[in-house]
Amino acid sequence: MVELRVKADLQAMDRVRAFLRDSLRGIDLTEEDYFKIELSLHEIVVNIVLYAYPEEKRDLVLRTWFEGRKVYFEFRDTGISFDPRQAAPPDILEKLRTGKRGGFGIYLFRALMDGFEYKREPGQNVLIVFKTLPSAGVSV
Repeated sequence: MVELRVKADLQAMDRVRAFLRDSLRGIDLTEEDYFKIELSLHEIVVNIVLYAYPEEKRDLVLRTWFEGRKVYFEFRDTGISFDPRQAAPPDILEKLRTGKRGGFGIYLFRALMDGFEYKREPGQNVLIVFKTLPSAGVSV
């Protein structure tokens, strides 16, 4: 397991992307799967930055590890409690009609990744998302 701790700020996105690249180095992924993972992580981090800490920016911890053919990403924050399992899917037609922004982050990571879990631990949101790797898995 490897870990990245950053201030929950949009300026941390470059470090998150670098962490993702380093974590997946040597893994046999299609460009499409890499893009799905990168976009999912981006949306999750942006949601944490914008909504978990509305006043004071605190830390965000991102961990990654492999189990079998799956790569896992765990996000921990000490912000406002939020359970993404309770989020209703966005009304896409309404969003297009009104031009309102936002509301797609949870929808995107749920659609692009292969599964997720959420739990609230004492004072922490813990979100774990995973992607199943191709059968080849790790490049040697």
